Amino acid sequence: MKRILVIGGSRYFGKTLVTKARDAGDEVTVLNRGSSTPPPGVGRLVADRDDEEGLRAALSGRDFDVVVDQVCYTPLQAAVARRVFAGRTGRYVMTSTMEVYDPATLPAGPSLPARPPRPAGTSLPAAPVTEESLDPARLPPASAVPAASPHAAYAEGKRQAEAVFLREPAFPYVAVRTAHVLGGGLAEFTGRLAHYVRRIGAGTPVEVHEAPYGTSFIHHHEMAGFLQWTAEQTFTGPVNAASHGAPDVIALCEAVAGQAGRRPRYRTVPAGAAASPFSFDRPYAMDNGRASALGFRFGRVADWLPGAIAETLHAAA
Repeated sequence: MKRILVIGGSRYFGKTLVTKARDAGDEVTVLNRGSSTPPPGVGRLVADRDDEEGLRAALSGRDFDVVVDQVCYTPLQAAVARRVFAGRTGRYVMTSTMEVYDPATLPAGPSLPARPPRPAGTSLPAAPVTEESLDPARLPPASAVPAASPHAAYAEGKRQAEAVFLREPAFPYVAVRTAHVLGGGLAEFTGRLAHYVRRIGAGTPVEVHEAPYGTSFIHHHEMAGFLQWTAEQTFTGPVNAASHGAPDVIALCEAVAGQAGRRPRYRTVPAGAAASPFSFDRPYAMDNGRASALGFRFGRVADWLPGAIAETLHAAA
């Protein structure tokens, strides 16, 4: 049995993580601002993670075998956590994102050179990116992101948060770089799968690039299971979490169309232009080899995607 603190854990796959760990016999505590009540059998601490003194007060006299941080978005939040949890935990698992690899949001520098988009009309293969491709600790502490967009800010915030934990280690640390998480019907709060269900069902064109790259996905239950498994392990450093397979946006649309009973319509946009979610004009898939070699058995996107689509169709009906 482990004593596990989940920071966040009040929605989507965080809720599933909490119940999985509880049902496995771990002593689970959730820390949030009090906006939701944890399930039965789960402890609760109320604090704002951005309030360092308040966080210290909430944790007074408490320590944990593992902290799973679901809601660390900025280097300031990471710095507070690093100071507060030093000496309080034997392992720290931060939920990061595959967006940290996105060449469209990377600042100039040697850490991960941006690969140019492939020429229109071609289907050149792109090798899935490995953890070693990005070392956040090598990024400037206050690197600038040219594209002032929510996506770029989110990606850079996660990179810089990872860097804080890596530059001055205070405890064994893991950054779980999650693929795009799907499933759960309308509980999938980003609404990206619902976007396709609505558009294809209504006959509205889906905006795609001429030669979109494939990308990585993971089911929300698998994501919760991966985090629970990671909490029980001893490895450190970044690790990619993605189901096997990397469909592109056309394959995704075809899968939706197969259940919606209506052929998708497309509108092609040029490279660099905004398109529908999961249409990428640049390499955007992750290699899951490290986690697989460590012993985690990923599922296949092709096996769970039809169920996730059916769930979303039913919820949207």
